[in-house]
Amino acid sequence: MMIVSSPSKSLKKKQSQENTSPEKRKRPKPPPAPFFGARKNVAAAETPIPSSSPAFATPAHPLRPFQPPAPAKAAILPIILPAPTLRPLAFRTFTKKHNLTLTSSALQELASFIGRHCGSGWREEGLAEKVLEEVARGWKNRNGGVIVDGASPELKDILKNLEGNMSGGRIITGGNGQRGGLSRQNSLMLEASDEADHSKTRLGLRPTGLAREDSQASFGMSGIGLGGEDDELDEDGSKDAGRWLKVVSAFEQPRFTYNVAKKHFERITTPPSLLPPPSHKTDSFRNRYHIIHQRLLRNESFQTSAVTSFSRSSSKASFRSHKITPIANLLGRHGTTHLLLGMLIVLPTGALAISDLTGAITLDLSHAAAIPHDSAWFTPGMIVLVDGIYEEEEESVGKGLSGSSGVGGTIGGRFQGFFIGQPPCEKRRATLGVSGLDGMAGDEEHTIGGGFGWIDFLGVGSERAIGSKMRKLEQRLLRQQPAGQQRSRIVILGELNLDQPRSLQALKKVLSLYATDGEGETPMSFIITGNFTSCGVMASHGGGATTGTGGAGSIEYKEYFDALASTLADFPTLLTTAMFVFVPGDNDGWVSAFGGGAAVPLPRRGVPGLFTSRVRRMFAAANQEAGLTGEKKGGEAVWTSNPSRLSLFGPCHEVVVFRDDISARLRRANVRLKGKEAEGDGDVEMAGATQDNGDAMEVDGDEQQQEQRSSPVADPNAVPYDVLAARKLVKTILDQGYLAPFRQSIRPVHWDYTSPLYLYPLPTAVVLVDTTTLPFCVTYEGCHVMNPSSILVSGKKGVARWIEYEAGRTGKVRECTF
Repeated sequence: MMIVSSPSKSLKKKQSQENTSPEKRKRPKPPPAPFFGARKNVAAAETPIPSSSPAFATPAHPLRPFQPPAPAKAAILPIILPAPTLRPLAFRTFTKKHNLTLTSSALQELASFIGRHCGSGWREEGLAEKVLEEVARGWKNRNGGVIVDGASPELKDILKNLEGNMSGGRIITGGNGQRGGLSRQNSLMLEASDEADHSKTRLGLRPTGLAREDSQASFGMSGIGLGGEDDELDEDGSKDAGRWLKVVSAFEQPRFTYNVAKKHFERITTPPSLLPPPSHKTDSFRNRYHIIHQRLLRNESFQTSAVTSFSRSSSKASFRSHKITPIANLLGRHGTTHLLLGMLIVLPTGALAISDLTGAITLDLSHAAAIPHDSAWFTPGMIVLVDGIYEEEEESVGKGLSGSSGVGGTIGGRFQGFFIGQPPCEKRRATLGVSGLDGMAGDEEHTIGGGFGWIDFLGVGSERAIGSKMRKLEQRLLRQQPAGQQRSRIVILGELNLDQPRSLQALKKVLSLYATDGEGETPMSFIITGNFTSCGVMASHGGGATTGTGGAGSIEYKEYFDALASTLADFPTLLTTAMFVFVPGDNDGWVSAFGGGAAVPLPRRGVPGLFTSRVRRMFAAANQEAGLTGEKKGGEAVWTSNPSRLSLFGPCHEVVVFRDDISARLRRANVRLKGKEAEGDGDVEMAGATQDNGDAMEVDGDEQQQEQRSSPVADPNAVPYDVLAARKLVKTILDQGYLAPFRQSIRPVHWDYTSPLYLYPLPTAVVLVDTTTLPFCVTYEGCHVMNPSSILVSGKKGVARWIEYEAGRTGKVRECTF
């Protein structure tokens, strides 16, 4: 029932209020009873709802959504945690588990942080271990290096971000200020945008979706397209091992330099140049010297024992530690014996000398012997070990460093060398600092100390980050597949001269042998190397036809590759299933236009696309006919640099492809030592000599071919000469760890692109195409070196030769007639 007042009564009431005195007007009105008081809740006005009448069956005030209360921060009583008390736990987490080294300042920072935020429960409740684990992962994600420094801004940033995500000494959630989030092992570390999913998780409900960031992205996992935690592959490429084959050009490979202070490889961020300043030449020599020097210091023969033996004679007989003496320290030590490590150089006077980072000294090798005997080549430009006596001449006493030559000047006198040898090589697993690299899925990684397993040398992922995961993938795709479904073969064809018609006939015969293989049995890759012409292209002055003074012109060069495309078109099965890799030689364009077939600077780029366009179109047409377009990847032709690298399953298999007649260059520049009657071809007389290191390398190949090539000797146990020559070549290159160990005048190198020339860490296999020596397959220190030579066999008409390499195993020299 509603009561309505009349207008006249309202008007009289208003007039009476105006006539009232101010004192009466200011008198406050007594507050109403609480029962009749107006409610102060105005939330209903923001979200209008129907009337609260019982007819609508709606409440007068809506129910508030349930929000779980925020977890209350537990009180932590800070303590003063001494750094030595935390040292064992930090050593177990950082050094043994993550292969990182903590400095004293970093250990003090971590001890202060854990004592302040974890309190007295840092040990019993395991709070400190979780904090150290997150700090170690955050440091590796930022690519901070092996040594963790307390003054680095990266560590301070990690601790600052971690401090905002801790409550009661525990890590509960990821803060907004954290860069990149915490590691994926903590499933409750979500961003602020995931608070709803976090609430559902606490209530026992299933979240709508959790976005996970891969903590190993900085190590190249995303670059190779690695899947989730279980390595689930798509159905199209689940059984194709060729999907994980990648060609890395020398100009795309990351460039690194060795930091002596940090004992770690650092990536060079400055852009490279083909015309760098002269200081980069010195930097290239310094980096090469540091790499070999640190490799020697890791060798057992150059490590001093920490245990002092009571019997000096017995200790000397059982173990002798070598010590390298800098050349500058020879001053004033006349008649003393020293071991030098330096580069063989030729002084302006024509004398042979040895130089390191401190100086240079004249070297006398007239009475020197190689250790082991006749096991390697020694040429100017190589870094070698020389053991001998320093002899100071009378006229040079007191002169010191003259500064006439060398890095730090030439020291007066001479160094009489008695023994000379190559710096010993280091196995790949020792360089990477992990064991269990036999390719088995059950192998576990264990740190064996001082390795560079976290360095991504090729840009495909580091060994410690994705090595074990990729080996499991290899075990699934290659080792556990039936015999007819394994695609682990790589065919290496060697030098292919397209200006010789017999070469194309030999190529057609070899491809026909593999085209008949069933589906899933064809090789995953074919490697074809130059020189693609027998003479330098565009080096003739006539400008066109082949003359006696040079090679073909650009038009003829283009026609050679058109003929190659016509030959490949007869094998569409191989074009759609295999990757063809073409590596140029010194006679190929464009550099041959001014080189004339001579040695050109390394590395050199691939054959220009102007000449190879028809070959590319042939592959595209074959893939289109087979329906391999878009996401379905078929075969392809890759025109890469010289040298280049093939990566199979990330860092598990690394194959170096290099085309160079290095044997002939070594014979021309070899230093004559004691016991050699002649140089170069005169070494043939040593074919029947017995060698102490006969079992140092494993030689794989056709035994029948070796028997035909070897000359008859009286001793049935004598090693054939071609096997000795192969071992000598392989040991020289791998011990040097460098593909061009010569002087710049003999084999020029681009100073800013020396990183692709290093063989460190030691690759899984090396394809060294050298037509000046016989083909071979040799294994040395776990590295398999193969030389297919030329596809045409010299001295045999109608015979083609190549090497068939089983990935992760050994190669075999094969021949056929055409």
